[in-house]
Formats: sequence, C-alpha cells, structure tokens
Amino acid sequence: MKNQHTNHLLLLTLATLLISTSGALGRFIDMPTPVIIWWRSALGALFLFIFCRSKKFSIKIQSKKDIITLFLGALFLGTHWITYFYALKLSNVALGMLSLFIFPVITALLEPLFTKSKFNPMHIVLGLMVLLGIYILAPDFNFESSHVKGILFGVLSAIFYALRNLMLKKQASKYNGTVLMMYQTFFLAIVLIPVMFIQDTSNITTQFPFIIILSLVTTAIGHSLFIRSLKHFSVSTASIIGSTQPIFGIIIAYIFLNEIPTLNTFFGGSLIIATVIVESIRSKKK
Repeated sequence: MKNQHTNHLLLLTLATLLISTSGALGRFIDMPTPVIIWWRSALGALFLFIFCRSKKFSIKIQSKKDIITLFLGALFLGTHWITYFYALKLSNVALGMLSLFIFPVITALLEPLFTKSKFNPMHIVLGLMVLLGIYILAPDFNFESSHVKGILFGVLSAIFYALRNLMLKKQASKYNGTVLMMYQTFFLAIVLIPVMFIQDTSNITTQFPFIIILSLVTTAIGHSLFIRSLKHFSVSTASIIGSTQPIFGIIIAYIFLNEIPTLNTFFGGSLIIATVIVESIRSKKK
C-alpha cells in the first residue's frame, strides 16, 4: 500500500511538472497567441480522443443542456488560455504563472454565486493577501508597463479559469474528466477556426515541434494524469501539490529561457502560493 501511495504521489507530481511546461512554451513559441491556442486545442482534442478510445471511455453526451454547458466551458477555457499566454508574452513566466495562480482564491470567492455554499468572510482575508502579493509583484503600478499589463492579463485569466471550473463542477460527477477535456478542446478548436484565416500562421513549420509538446505533453498527458490522480487524492491535496506549478515553471524558464526572477517576484509569489496552500488546507478540513 505504501509503495502504491508513493507511485500515485510521483504521478501527481509528474502531472504538475508537465502542466508547468505551459509557461515556458507559451512564452517561447513564436506565433500569434490565438493561433497557438487553436493548434493546442485541435491537436489536444485529437490526442485526447485517441486516449479515450483506447481506454474505452464512454464519450456520449447525455443531454442537449450538457452540450451547452460544455460549449460555454470551452469558451471560458479558451479565454483563460489566450489571456494567460498574453500574460506570459507581455511579462515573463514567473509573473504570468504567479498572477494566474490566484484562481483558487477567486474560485472560493465566486463559489457561493454558483452553488448553495455560504459565503465565508475568511475568503476576504485571503483575497486581500493575494492582492498584496500581486502588489509586491508589481509595486510600480504603471499601466504603460508591459509587466503590469502581463500581471493584469494573468489575473483576468485566473477569473476565466475559476468561472470555467465552477461551471463544469456538476459535469465532473457525470462524465470522465478526460472526456470533458476532450470536448472542451474540440469545441474550442471549432470556435477558433476563423483565426487561422485572419492571423499569420506561416511560422508553424518551425514551431510545430513545440506545438506538439504543448498539445501532447502539457495538455493531453499532463491534464489526464492530473485528473487521474483525483481518484487517489482529495481535490485539496491535489491543489496543494498543484500549487508548485509556478515553482516548476520558474525553474524551467530559468533553464531554457534564462529568465531570472527578481526579489519582488520571490516575495510576492511566496505570499500568493502560501495563500493557495492555506485555502487548500482549510477546504480539506470542511
């Protein structure tokens, strides 16, 4: 049993590491952001479909209402990805990932609007801690600064990610998580087709290997492993381990992009990650 637990823990950590590659890839890939997201969605949907068929998962959607919910979830997911990649390109991997990682606290603040859960005043305290962390990341709050714009896009991305997760919360109990991800990437790829005719796609010949890594390693394998880990760990435990994503992302960016975080990034980032961990532990005790 102990060896099994260790194996599951290693797989969850591997999933977190693979998902963390989105930061460096999003900043490195030299194509318009909507084009990157179309390729990520189209190839991700293909890889996830192959995986679902190989595992013989049921991919039947039970009702028209579920189709609408999955479609809206795909729109929120796409907006989250696009704003996140703009955050990475405008600032750097550290600021982009850390500003995105306020989403657990935003989720806690918004959840009473979507479910019957009661509002908890403690979430205001945690929200203020997150705001302080963001301020430390960018103390010179000048809207002309690309770093500040990147942080704001990261916060916007976090809001859309939280909305998508809350919208699909009920669906998670009815469908396999990988199937949900497959449909979202599929719908998103369809919605973004016009982008391929409007924006420059000529760089795909040189960027294709990195697009494959993003869609296969980061999206299909990373998210599938993470969803699979929820069978063996609580959502809270997975969230706590998942909060190491910015740390992995910063290390990857340092190795491959030579991005060195500032002291403000360390202090502000530590406060944000600490807040996420506090909320994860609190939710586990409920």
